[in-house]
Order: sequence, then structure tokens, then C-alpha cells
Amino acid sequence: MIKIPKDVQQVLNILKKNGFQAYVVGGCVRDSVMGRTPLDWDVTTNAMPDEIKKAFASFKTVDTGIQHGTVLIISGETPVETTTFRIDGSYSDNRHPDSVKFTPSLKEDLARRDFTINAMAYNEEEGIIDCFGGIDDIKNKVIRCVGDPDKRFNEDALRILRAIRFSSVLGFGIEKETQESVIKNKNLLSNIAVERIDTELTKLLCGDNVFDVLTKYGSVIGVFIPELTLQFNFQQLGKKHGYDIWTHTAHTVANIENDPILRLTMLLHDTGKPATHALNEKGESTFRNHAAVGGLIAENILRRLKFSKNYINTVSYLVSIHDKEVPETRTQVKEYLRDFGEENFLRLMKIRKADKSALAEGFRDINDKLIFAYNTFDEIINSDEPYTLNQLAVNGKDIKKYASDREIGEILSYLLDCVIKDPSKNNREDLINIARQMNNHQ
Repeated sequence: MIKIPKDVQQVLNILKKNGFQAYVVGGCVRDSVMGRTPLDWDVTTNAMPDEIKKAFASFKTVDTGIQHGTVLIISGETPVETTTFRIDGSYSDNRHPDSVKFTPSLKEDLARRDFTINAMAYNEEEGIIDCFGGIDDIKNKVIRCVGDPDKRFNEDALRILRAIRFSSVLGFGIEKETQESVIKNKNLLSNIAVERIDTELTKLLCGDNVFDVLTKYGSVIGVFIPELTLQFNFQQLGKKHGYDIWTHTAHTVANIENDPILRLTMLLHDTGKPATHALNEKGESTFRNHAAVGGLIAENILRRLKFSKNYINTVSYLVSIHDKEVPETRTQVKEYLRDFGEENFLRLMKIRKADKSALAEGFRDINDKLIFAYNTFDEIINSDEPYTLNQLAVNGKDIKKYASDREIGEILSYLLDCVIKDPSKNNREDLINIARQMNNHQ
């Protein structure tokens, strides 16, 4: 038995009271069967859209997709998408049906859905309606299209990305015929608006099964991030490199916490390597300046995919600094905090650990360095040890008489360097004296 929230059950009850069939359907049924808490609840019914609106005349409703039979009902505080049983027409844009035909058949409605695990319906009277083996596929941890995979993916190319996203998030394998169709039809993703891709990609990257998905289906992601395809089978020569660039990248994504910013950073962190590759005198791979180059490439990719400004700025910046080594002295920790800020300092430590974890055996362990860096970070923050300009005991007004307006910033930066190296100098008298001496030497 599936536990349906009371606001959703109210929608089912009202439809039933008005003489209609009604079921919760899709992902909420899948998640409930798997013991997961659904985030959204959708309802399907044989009531026509105008009949739905009439039954819920006292509720707030929104015509979110009325041409496709969908009415959003606000039940209590819960938005419930309620859609008439339908059969989809042709999909000329590989995304939306050109037309829909309403049907009295629940089975025909379920048959139009993407995967068997999403093609189940439920109500309390009839239990789970599973016409296509969704429960068995959940038990066997399999992603399988409903019907012909080629047809399903040509109808809606985003389903290709959803297939590998579900594989990553749920830890399911993809059934052989569906898998072959994913690869065969991957270029259909070129027809999908980029606004639809970022959410699927981010969810995919945050899945526990992301390593297997990236290594098996990298070419699918390469359709909309072709810069990544340059990494495929790109060998890195030298003792410290255990993998080609793409396999290394996949490991780093899997080896960092499933925060979207961090996982996107690891996906893109070595995009600058192919363009900067060279061999040294020992015949080993070098990638001089690849982080800075990669930061620019990452920015272009994220702009093209229309990620938010915060994601674009943060991820591209982290890519550009990802190869900074873990600081080994207290002064270096403060310099990193000055240059990167607290949040990005902590992110950088996680990035360094993930990056090192995907090197060859013998080059991976930086735990002692990280323990020192984290402990020193905590000490500096808790003791309010200065590392920013606003923590200085003087400001621009205090040293204005010793410098021109153009020089004030330069002198303050120098004073901060002095204080970072020797916190005892962070008092007005010492800092004024240093500023005065600088002025006398100019």
C-alpha cells in the first residue's frame, strides 16, 4: 500500500466522487515502491480538462498544459498536476507531441510514458496498476523503455538523458535494447533546448552511480559538451597518471561529495588539458597552465548551457584554481583565505583530494596535508587571525597622508602581507610606521 498525502488523496476523492477514475501516476509510484519519499505527486484521470476544472471549481487551478490535458490543482498547500488519459500524436520536434488524443483507457495512457518504472499507477481501491513490468524492473534494477526504445527517444530526445540520469541516481543498469538505442539516438539531444539539459545533467552528476554512467555514456554527454570528447582515450604519460583524462575525470566526479557545484567543477576541471599537452625531456605528459585555460572553457560551456550566473562564475573560477596545492604552512593557509575566501578554500581542499584520488597508486594520499590545512583553517577563523583588508588595524583614511590615492590600495595590500606573515604587527602604530617607511623610500 502506498501512503498518499492527504492533499493528494483529496484530489483523488473528489474525482471519484464526481464519477471519474483517478490514480497517482509516474515517479511518485516508482519512488513509493522503492521506499523513497516522492517530491511530487501527479494524478491521471479519465475526466476531461473542463470536467476537472468543474469538479475543482472551489479550488485554485492553473491551466499549465491545458492543450495536453493538464490542469494544476492547488489542494491545500500542495500543487497536484492532474492530466487526462491521453495518447500522444507525432513528435516533429523530438520533444513535444504535435497533438494529443484523449482516451478512456488507463493502459493506453501508461503506454505513452518513457520507462517501465515510470509507467505505473495507483489508487487505494485497485492497488498498483503495472501493465509493463515496472515492479520487476525495479526489483532487477533495470531501466527499460516502454515499448520500442527508438520510438520513445524519437518522440522525446530528453528521455535519452533521463535514462542515464536514472541509471546514475538510482544505481540501475540500462536494459540492452534501451542501452543500444541511447547510443544510436544520442545526437537527437542536439534538438533539445539547452534550458532542459542543465537540470538533468546536474541530477546525473550527483548520482551515486555517476562513475559507471560517465564511463559508459560519456559520448552522450559529449553531444552537448563536445569539449569533453577531446578527453576520451587521451593518454597521460608518466608515473603519476593512472588513467586517461576522461577516466580520471570520471573518478574525480565520483570521489567528491555530491554537491552540484563540486561535481560540475570536477566534470570540467581538466577541459584545458588536451589543448595544453606537451611532453617533457623524460617523455612525460605536462599540461602547463591547463587550469587557467580550463576555467575559460568551463565558462563558455556553462554559458552555452545557460546555467545560472552563480554556477557559471563559481565553477569556472574553481576550475581555474583547481591545481593549487594544499597549503603546508600557516602563512600559506592565510594567503589562500585572502585570495580565495573561506567557502572556496574549503571547496578547493575537497577538489584537491578528489583530483589526487584519481592519480596512480602512490600519488594519492594527501590526508596529512589536508588535516593540517583544515586544523589551521579552524584555528585562524576561531582566533580571528587577520587575512583580509577589513581586518587590518588601519584603513585607507589612516594612511592617506603617506600615499597618493593611486598608491593607497598598493600600500594596504603590502600591510596585509606583513600582517599575514606576522599577526603581531596588526596594530595601528606598527602599520602606520610601515606605511611611513614605504613613503620615505619612494
